[in-house]
Amino acid sequence: MTEIKNKKDFLYPELSYQIIGIAYAIYNQIGFGHLEKTYCNAFEEYLKHTSLKYTREFYYPVKIFDKIVAKNFFDFLVENKVILEIKIGTEGYREVCSQAFKYLKSSDYKLVIIIRFTKNGVKIKRIPKFY
Repeated sequence: MTEIKNKKDFLYPELSYQIIGIAYAIYNQIGFGHLEKTYCNAFEEYLKHTSLKYTREFYYPVKIFDKIVAKNFFDFLVENKVILEIKIGTEGYREVCSQAFKYLKSSDYKLVIIIRFTKNGVKIKRIPKFY
C-alpha cells in the first residue's frame, strides 16, 4: 500500500478541502437533526457563493450496447470531477460506500466524497478510484 506523505498525494486535494470546508460550515451553522434534502439545499447555497461549478442530482446512465440498463443520480457533481454524496446519521454506512464504488465503476469519475451529518459531527469519507 502506498503511503500518503502530503496533500499533493491526494486526488484533487484543493477541491476536496473546499468541499469538506463547506460541510463543516453547514454543520456549524445549522447543526444536526435536519432532513437529507435540507443539507443538500444548504450545500447548494454554499456552492452558489463559490466559484465552483456544480450540478445537483447529476444523471449518469449505465449503458450496455448503447442501451440504458441503469440510471444513477449523484447528489452533486462538483467541477466535473468529484461525485458528492450527502447523507444523514450513521445508519446504512456500508450501503453508501457500496453505492460510491458502484458510481466509480460505472463512470469515468475518479473520486467520491461522502459527507454524513451525524449527531456527533460531520463524518467524511473520500473514496478514490484505484483502477
